[in-house]
Amino acid sequence: MRFGILGPLRVGGGESTVTAGRDRIVLAMLLLRAGRLVPVEELVDAVWEEHPPATARAQLQTCVSRLRRRFTELGLAPEIIVTDPVGYGVRLASTDLDVEIFTQGVEAARAAVRANRLAEAGGRFRSALALWRGPALGGIPSRSVRRRAQVLDEQRLTVLEECVEVELSLGQGAKLIEELAESLDQHPLRDRLRGQLMLAFSSVGRQAEALAVYREGRRFYADELGIEPGAELQELHQRVLAGDLALTGREPRPVTVVRSLPRAIGDFTGRQETVARLVKEIEEDGTRIHLIDGMAGSGKTTLAVHVATAIADRYPDAQLFIDLHGHSTHAPLAPAMAVATLLRQLGVPAERVPVSAEDRLALWRTELAGRRALVVLDNAVDADQVVPLLPNGSHCLVLVTSRRRLVGLDDGRPSSLPVLDTDEAVEMLGRLAGVARVAAEPEAAVEVVRRCGHLPLAIRLAGARLAHRPQWRLSDLAERLVAAGPLAELTAGERSVGQAFALSYAQVSRPAQRLFRLLGLFPGGRLDSRVAAALAELPLSDTQDLLDELVDAHLAEEAEAGRYRLHDLLRDYARLLLDAEDRREERRDALERLLDHHLAVTAAIARSVEAAGSRPTIPAGTPSRPELVAVPAAEGRAWFEENLTVLTALVGVADEEGFPAQCWQLARACWRFNFDGGHLDELIGTHTIGLRAAERLGDEAAIAVMLNYLSSAYFRLARFPEAIQKMEVALDLRRRLGLRGAMLSTLWNLGLTYAAHGDAEQSRARFDEALGMIRGLDDAHALTNLLHNLCYMQIRWGQYDEALRNARLHLLTARYVGDVRQTENAIGHLGLIRHRMGDLAPARRILRVALTLNRRRGHRANEGELLNELGVMERAAGRPEEAAALHRDALVAMIEVGDLVAQCASRNLLAWAMFDQGDVASALDLHRRVLADATRLGARYEQARALEGIARCVRACDPVAARAHLIRALSLFRQVESPERHEVERLLAELG
Repeated sequence: MRFGILGPLRVGGGESTVTAGRDRIVLAMLLLRAGRLVPVEELVDAVWEEHPPATARAQLQTCVSRLRRRFTELGLAPEIIVTDPVGYGVRLASTDLDVEIFTQGVEAARAAVRANRLAEAGGRFRSALALWRGPALGGIPSRSVRRRAQVLDEQRLTVLEECVEVELSLGQGAKLIEELAESLDQHPLRDRLRGQLMLAFSSVGRQAEALAVYREGRRFYADELGIEPGAELQELHQRVLAGDLALTGREPRPVTVVRSLPRAIGDFTGRQETVARLVKEIEEDGTRIHLIDGMAGSGKTTLAVHVATAIADRYPDAQLFIDLHGHSTHAPLAPAMAVATLLRQLGVPAERVPVSAEDRLALWRTELAGRRALVVLDNAVDADQVVPLLPNGSHCLVLVTSRRRLVGLDDGRPSSLPVLDTDEAVEMLGRLAGVARVAAEPEAAVEVVRRCGHLPLAIRLAGARLAHRPQWRLSDLAERLVAAGPLAELTAGERSVGQAFALSYAQVSRPAQRLFRLLGLFPGGRLDSRVAAALAELPLSDTQDLLDELVDAHLAEEAEAGRYRLHDLLRDYARLLLDAEDRREERRDALERLLDHHLAVTAAIARSVEAAGSRPTIPAGTPSRPELVAVPAAEGRAWFEENLTVLTALVGVADEEGFPAQCWQLARACWRFNFDGGHLDELIGTHTIGLRAAERLGDEAAIAVMLNYLSSAYFRLARFPEAIQKMEVALDLRRRLGLRGAMLSTLWNLGLTYAAHGDAEQSRARFDEALGMIRGLDDAHALTNLLHNLCYMQIRWGQYDEALRNARLHLLTARYVGDVRQTENAIGHLGLIRHRMGDLAPARRILRVALTLNRRRGHRANEGELLNELGVMERAAGRPEEAAALHRDALVAMIEVGDLVAQCASRNLLAWAMFDQGDVASALDLHRRVLADATRLGARYEQARALEGIARCVRACDPVAARAHLIRALSLFRQVESPERHEVERLLAELG
């Protein structure tokens, strides 16, 4: 035995230990979870609790290094501590740790009790208890360590009580009195210890002292808790008063235990917290009925048998088990039939079992009235089946398992069983298929259990397949699970995940079955009752009732209030049901309703946030039910952010399932949210699919819409040639179709893109064409959009007088048509222009107003531009620190929206601020990085700004290099017609 935690921490088998406080905590945590990895986060919490330093991980590594050195000093292998990306662990043999030896000894003692070898059991209990040297891990103050150590201390007390029970039955009460009295002083609330001390006194004829022990306990309960002693202790008190517990000189009669529990599986894995909680509630809280529910295959029966086996010794008179067939190929057992089986387990002869159901139940309650019995009622169908089987005896414990929530059992304490976490699931797979195989392919193991949905039944079937096919790798099974699907692959004889689900599905009503099938069509994680109502074409109230029925049957989970989801395997099963030939029409109709609902919500929100000039291209979609659309539409952007993954998936579903109109329309409706939120991969993915759908329809107007909005993502990513090519095609289509308003938007988008690409001539040509077109249109909304983009370019070209006139006209027009977004854009441009014209005080006020408005509406790209402009003002005012902070905030905003060129701009400006702070080296490094990025992107304006910045940084030490950089910058500024060329010309003149 090389490590000890049953007392103060001991290392090396002797009195040696670890002295450093943090090292002691880390080692204690690892030994408490010997054989398992302890995540870094848990170790950090244990060492520093609520106040971990920023260097916590590094300090943790130092602790582990010191522990390994200490092991080496003591002659131990440092490799005992293993490292993993997740955390750390200790790898020990079963004889290396005292708590493992203790556990083995206790199990051997309990086995001897079950075999009625009481003398042997007492010896084994005492040998196990002798390993304790004091409170577990005494002297280590960490809350995490203490919490886990208290569980061990509790186990020692339980084992002591079991040992005393055996020794009392062997007539050894006299020698137990001192030990029991001392233990009771330390733990005065343990009824069992108090009762055992009373029995010990009574066994040697000291009834008065036994009664005094009871009175002392009663007084303590009253003073401390305001309650009476438990019913069992009160009954024992009455027996002492009656004088029937004097055992002096008599050998006790062995009690034959009625044991009908199934064998607990040897590879039980996970659920440690659930087991510990249930055991604690049973032993301390006195709860008599525990309800364990969960979805099919979640391991309810296994858990119940495991808990029952762990506490069986507390119920020595009977341990009973019955399968009530609530969800099986057999009909559910009627209570009278179940009672007949339970009575036979108790040894009641068949001729004594009454014929009438009422008399049977009465006999059942009579038989258990005076017994300490444990009853497992497995696989119950509902509360009505269980209630008649509940015993009246106060010393009986009932564990009930069911796939349904037994809401009719008011006295029961429910425990809903979730699926396993990843560590537990991989551990289970390793125990079934071989630890070495799992360790050799850790990523494949994680993928296998993920494909199994972390469901114990599925993992058990997967492990069985691997165990019987030693030539397979885990990756082979993972590939098969992907190709064939878990439901088809995970079968073993008559056992399969699909069959388990089928039994649960058969127990709910037909309307609930239909809703369950349709929920399988939903591609996301969570949905609300409105989506379910749209899918099923049902009133909202009826849908809610059916969802509740599915949740109670564990065919669906209410992840949070009003949000529901299906387990991955249940979703596969629901889809399998819908794939039946006779349900094809049901499936297609439901898919269409699902798409129409999401299109209606998304389009409604898009119209509320997009500029009025863009709204004509937002599809109306098929009219949906207003009562289902109004609430999510009112949530606006928050609804979209929550449903981003679902909406992206639905565009693909619409494409695959033959709904091309909904496909491109849903992609377009999502555009603004994806663009503003920087979800550019989603934007490109959905619009590429939408473009394909529009092409299949032969709808040229839709094709132009997809090309126009797809190009916006390429613009943000600085893929200007691709953006220009797609917009030119869209422009040609709109010319041919005579869509003048749509042509305008494409023209000014082309103007912006050509300018960003450094082609000022083409940019002017597109804006001139747009100006010529708009004079012939009576469209104020189109005018606001054109003025917005024209102002932006005039600011870039340095045409501040023209820009100011157009910005004022933009503001008036936007306010006239009530376009809030364009009003905010106009205010922002006015601030930029006033700043460039030298009107600093009003510019600052206007920019701050614009910043507040854009922050309120979540326009991060606009916010970033305004922050950069304010930063430039701060730097010009001699406050480079404040400027740097603003540019950093702007950079964060541009990273969020995915605008690569704008990120270059923010970094260039940040480098200028750093230069003004005197950090020339950092400024030079940042400008060089921007130059590389801007060159790769083809962003000539930002290349020029980076070159000018580099020149300023090296001018003092290398004027020749500075001049070369300025010459390159001047050439680029002239190409993009930027007014900043004048400052570069001045700098070149200074250098001579």
